[in-house]
Amino acid sequence: MAHVDSNRYNLNMHSGHGQNGRLTPPEEDAELIRRARAGEAQALDDLVQRHYRNVFNLAFRLSNNYDDAQDIVSEAFVRVHNALPTFRGEANFTTWLYRIVKNVFLDERKKQRIRSHSSLEEMVELEDSSVTRQVEDPKPGPGWLAERRERSDIVQEAVMSLPKNQRLMIGLYHFQNLSYEEIADIMGLPIGTVKSRLNRARLALKNKLEPAKELLES
Repeated sequence: MAHVDSNRYNLNMHSGHGQNGRLTPPEEDAELIRRARAGEAQALDDLVQRHYRNVFNLAFRLSNNYDDAQDIVSEAFVRVHNALPTFRGEANFTTWLYRIVKNVFLDERKKQRIRSHSSLEEMVELEDSSVTRQVEDPKPGPGWLAERRERSDIVQEAVMSLPKNQRLMIGLYHFQNLSYEEIADIMGLPIGTVKSRLNRARLALKNKLEPAKELLES
């Protein structure tokens, strides 16, 4: 797999939100793409820097493995570099980028290279057939932390046991906070299909977590 040295990039992301006279994030992306196409290497580096953290988070959610996530990110940005001259801007750059990450992940799954040993950083809980982020106690004690880790391990195992397409749906919607429209664009599916597949993924996850329902709701 091709490699992009992630150590080159400072992962402290910046944003144009709230700054008078500043470009919006999509406008900043468009400007960096224009400069990168013109052969400016720093512009491509800046584009990677802006999106590295979110891309890595998505890759980690999908692979559940730090090393595999790094490989996915590296390959994804290599593909971005190669395909940037053909990017026409018909889709949001972030949507286009996430589509590439999805494709890299699926390619790697086909090669049977995805391992599973890292834990999820966040808990999800099921209530009324929906998945929501669990609100953390601002001052958790040792007992709470141990219980949270146990719940996290249970949810991790359940999520990772889902078929890859269901895991993608859960990851894009609940971990990356993408809209139905954005997921439809990334997956190349009608919005109605996205909603039905996401509901099936939630139901599958709920069924897998049913034996631990009492612990998860405590």
